[in-house]
Amino acid sequence: MALYDLTAEKLLLKEISDGNSLAFSKMFSLYRAKILSFVDSFVHSKADAEEIVQETFLVIWQNKEKLLAIEHPRNYIYTIARNKTYDYLAKISRNEKMVNNAWINTSISLNNIDEQINLKESTLLISRILQTLSVQKQEIFNMSRYQNMSHEEIAQTVGLSKSRVKNVIVEVLKHLKYHISRHNNILYFMLFWKFFL
Repeated sequence: MALYDLTAEKLLLKEISDGNSLAFSKMFSLYRAKILSFVDSFVHSKADAEEIVQETFLVIWQNKEKLLAIEHPRNYIYTIARNKTYDYLAKISRNEKMVNNAWINTSISLNNIDEQINLKESTLLISRILQTLSVQKQEIFNMSRYQNMSHEEIAQTVGLSKSRVKNVIVEVLKHLKYHISRHNNILYFMLFWKFFL
């Protein structure tokens, strides 16, 4: 197949619309690496990019009856991947806000002794989770959260790009959220009720 053979790709879509799984596999093989590279350039996580690619092709297969109306297969596939990527980035942004707010909440002075105990447990939990990360990730996160340094200041200190620093902070926040959600404690329920309902 040529670099971009519109006729051949439209024929593939027709075969996929007829339920031909071999044609679907061929389309997947043709576009997987390209879409993976495209998505990874935004999310900077191979695992998450791979998941988005899988979701993209799942949408194509689930909507195979509509494929005959598609004029440009490449544009169609990239549009789905782009939308899935936007959804992912929006979710990450919400998660970052949730953990940021949790961080603020753990700094609030509490009068009730039960709440103080729960605060201490939550702070220890966060500390233990952070210790499972690489030294560099801990350092970057501590500079951001404890020293209130900007992404640019951190980048200059550790010798990384500003975008890489931001990505590291997002990765740490995702890691925290995942592990916090696995603990049946007051911190998780506080976060859940406050930010998800």
